[in-house]
Amino acid sequence: MKAIIVREYGEPEVMKIEDASTPEPSGKQVLVKIEAAGVNPVDTYLRTGIHAHAPNLPYTPGKDAAGVVEAVGDDVVGLKVGDRVYTADTLTGTYADYALCLEEQLGRLPDNIGFEQGAGIWTPYATSYRALFQKADVKPGEKVLIHGASGGVGSAAVQWAKQAGATVIGTASSEDGKQLVADSGADAVFDHTDEDHFEAIREFTSGGADVVIEMLANVNLERDFECLAMFGRIVVVGNRGSLQFTPRLAMTKDATIFGMSLFNSSQDHRDEIHKAIFNSLSGGALTPHVGRTFPLDQAPTAHHEIMEGKALGKIVLKP
Repeated sequence: MKAIIVREYGEPEVMKIEDASTPEPSGKQVLVKIEAAGVNPVDTYLRTGIHAHAPNLPYTPGKDAAGVVEAVGDDVVGLKVGDRVYTADTLTGTYADYALCLEEQLGRLPDNIGFEQGAGIWTPYATSYRALFQKADVKPGEKVLIHGASGGVGSAAVQWAKQAGATVIGTASSEDGKQLVADSGADAVFDHTDEDHFEAIREFTSGGADVVIEMLANVNLERDFECLAMFGRIVVVGNRGSLQFTPRLAMTKDATIFGMSLFNSSQDHRDEIHKAIFNSLSGGALTPHVGRTFPLDQAPTAHHEIMEGKALGKIVLKP
């Protein structure tokens, strides 16, 4: 099979396509034929080697994918050859023709969701679900601000929050991005390149958002308090640096700041998310948006795009 192999940490160009042996499942393992693999910002952080969960070298990147069960180990009970699945993690990486997974790392892909859409399910929808419900405990009628709402996690968060009965405010910069946020169900969309957008959000929400889903904390965290309601909650989902922060801002509004990482979620929480994802995808409440698709050998280009381009849905690799 073909697979992307990383033999040294570094820039996107350290990812090379190579021939590799197709793994064979045993026990509770499942071999999945990858039809599409999702690219996430966390993939780029792991590739640099400075992430807390950086894998040992050499390795094949990728946690998100969708495909078909090719073979199963003797102890697999819930899946069979031919089942359509998406991955929540793997043993061998998804930037490849095949990936070896534990049965518990797989979710069922509804028939109404294509493979490219399926490759954009786990990290975006699980991260945003965990942020909104397992951390911030969003309730119907609350006002939720989602920064970077045109990206994979952001657009998923808009859909989850809207389904939950929240008033949803999203930010984006490009016209296409703002349109995507609106199409995803946001009640209002603001341009985050506008210096005054925090004040505009405060006015729209008549005093501030109850919950802020923060995708770039090193840029926005201190200013989030300009449009956060009293007793509001901020969930830090993404960050790319450090900042000077004034703790009195949190004290004055009696605010709560949550940090989160999907890596830290328990299996019980993951099982809850899988169930919610399947039900909402099947019912049409969630619609993964694919922004751009690249062939597998252009994985370096896809990594440049996700970090340097304007986010607009999910970036997908096709083996």
